[in-house]
Amino acid sequence: MIQDINPKHFYNQFQKETIENPDYIISFHNNLIFAKEAGQDVDFICYEDFLEWQEKAYRGQEREFHFTYLFTIEQQKYFLLKEDVELEIPGFAYCKMFDIRRRAPKYQVMAASTAWHLYVWYRDNRFCGRCGKETEEDGNERMLRCPSCGNMIFPKVAPAVIVGVTDGDRILMTKYANREYKRYALIAGFTEIGETVEETVRREVLEEVGLHVKNIRYYKSQPWGFDLNLLLGFFCELDDTASIHMDEGELALAEWMKREDIPDYGEDLSLTHEMMRVFREGKYERKKKRI
Repeated sequence: MIQDINPKHFYNQFQKETIENPDYIISFHNNLIFAKEAGQDVDFICYEDFLEWQEKAYRGQEREFHFTYLFTIEQQKYFLLKEDVELEIPGFAYCKMFDIRRRAPKYQVMAASTAWHLYVWYRDNRFCGRCGKETEEDGNERMLRCPSCGNMIFPKVAPAVIVGVTDGDRILMTKYANREYKRYALIAGFTEIGETVEETVRREVLEEVGLHVKNIRYYKSQPWGFDLNLLLGFFCELDDTASIHMDEGELALAEWMKREDIPDYGEDLSLTHEMMRVFREGKYERKKKRI
């Protein structure tokens, strides 16, 4: 999955860091990420090349830029460019986040996803939601602080479930409605206030396809910065004989599929596709018998 970047290691502990060569800069503009042009491996501009662009773009005029430390992968540090400025550097371009996930190497896709998650949090919390004053970075931990009322704002992580509903050698496959993603997926949804994730599983299945389930079992979790989520994977079993009643506002398709017919998209980034694969290969059933 996206977080499985061995032999490299991801270090997300907040540190007081000052940008220098050869640190990476990740920049966003109009909800696009600045990276190597399409068709190439995902890569980001380093600080040295950014300084060279800055000198040419502003021809000696004073233009100060600010950077926020994000995280480290192995020994490579990543920083967020705080200013929303349109960069024009040969070999790089602004790309959709959806397109980045299809590229390699995986650790750079992980970097892009996590940087997007943090960028959205910084962007959406420039002002205090309690008193309306401008917030400041804390400097000692990953937190924004309001200097006026003392409000402390931490990064938001939204829990969501991915659900593999099974019935013998069949699994319920879906396709989302009105989304750019057109491949098969599983039932998914966000946890609501006041409910457990197991209750989320029951509710989402009932809301999206009108079915009741039983024997809910946790499988695995995944950070998914593309949507600011922590995904929690569950398998469960059909608990009635009702027909599928699909919520057409959420889904374009919902159907039972035998394990041998489940498509192999060759993608190893998402929890959804791993769950589809382990069911197709019978690995989940073997694991369940050992419990």
